[in-house]
Parts: sequence; structure tokens; C-alpha cells
Amino acid sequence: MIAIVDYGMGNLRSVQKALEKIGQSAEIVTRPEQVRSAERLILPGVGAFRDAIHELQRLKLVDPIREHIRSDKPFLGICLGLQLLFDVSYEDGEWPGLGVLAGDVVRFPPSAELKVPHMGWNTLEPTGPVKLLQDLPSDASVYFVHSYYVVPRDPSVIAARTTYGVPFTSMVARGNMYATQFHPEKSQKVGLKLLSNFAGI
Repeated sequence: MIAIVDYGMGNLRSVQKALEKIGQSAEIVTRPEQVRSAERLILPGVGAFRDAIHELQRLKLVDPIREHIRSDKPFLGICLGLQLLFDVSYEDGEWPGLGVLAGDVVRFPPSAELKVPHMGWNTLEPTGPVKLLQDLPSDASVYFVHSYYVVPRDPSVIAARTTYGVPFTSMVARGNMYATQFHPEKSQKVGLKLLSNFAGI
């Protein structure tokens, strides 16, 4: 069973429906014991970093999520679910994250040519072979909606980059932990294949 964490900040139904399309049942979970018992865990997220980390703390989900990742059970973070893995976000202040990965969450630099948020389709540039991207084209396009991006301190966790004015980390991987800045559930065939790969890990 795949568990999707509900902390009031995610497009849960879209993720659940995408999984159903590939024949995978998914349970939406809200309690620490449900997270602890999950075989595979998805942390989606849309909205403000500060509100998200406060809700995870209030619901006592921080430690169960960290434990799941430490145990190397399959984990997938999506959009804000990627950013929450890092040490600190500078979105409207300075907010501590889950601290699973060392690094920061920063805003796209000001540019007269580029609109922020980065919204729409863009190309993945994988840094090497990754299970989650297996059997996907090397120049696959995926769907983004974000104003901030992660800057990992350890480059070995960067699984893919994307360029929007500047190159940024669009996917990380370490062991069975994966996280994407883009939305697989909105990325049509490419996204469904990625979710299918996750279900098979």
C-alpha cells in the first residue's frame, strides 16, 4: 500500500487519482502511526513552507517521516514535499525544514525576461541513471509550478536538473528516497511512468 501524507497542504486527490490510473491503490493518511506503518510514502505539497512545517509539527508527523526515510523504505516528495526535506527555507523569512538533506530553499533570482513562479512544462536533465527515471526519455518534459528551488550542499543527491534562467535541482535521490520539484501527477505519460517506477521500487 502507498500512503499519501495529508497535512492540509497537498493536491492529494490528484496524486491518488494518478496512482489509480496505473492500478495502484493509495491511502490518504493523517496520523503518525499510519505513516510509521506505510510501506511506501508520498509527501506532496502546495503552498507556503512555513505553514507546511508548522502543520507537520502540529500533527506530530515530523519524526515518523524522518524514521520512514532513515529506514530506507521508498519515499517520494513532490514539489513542497521536496523542499521540506532540506535544512532551511528562505520563503518569506527563515524557516527550519526536516533536515533530512543539507541545503537551502531559495527564490529564483529577479529577471526581466522570466516570470516567477516558474509555471508550465520544462525539460529534465538527469545527472545519471536513477530508478525513478527508468525507461523515460533522456529529455523528458514535466510540469512545474514553483517560485523557490532547493540548493543541496551534497551534489551527489542531485538526480536531475532543469534550466529556467538558471540551472536548478529538479530532482534528488538517496537510497530509496526520491523527491521532485515538478508534479508527476500533472506530467501526463511521463509522470505516470515515474509513479509506476516508484510503485515498483
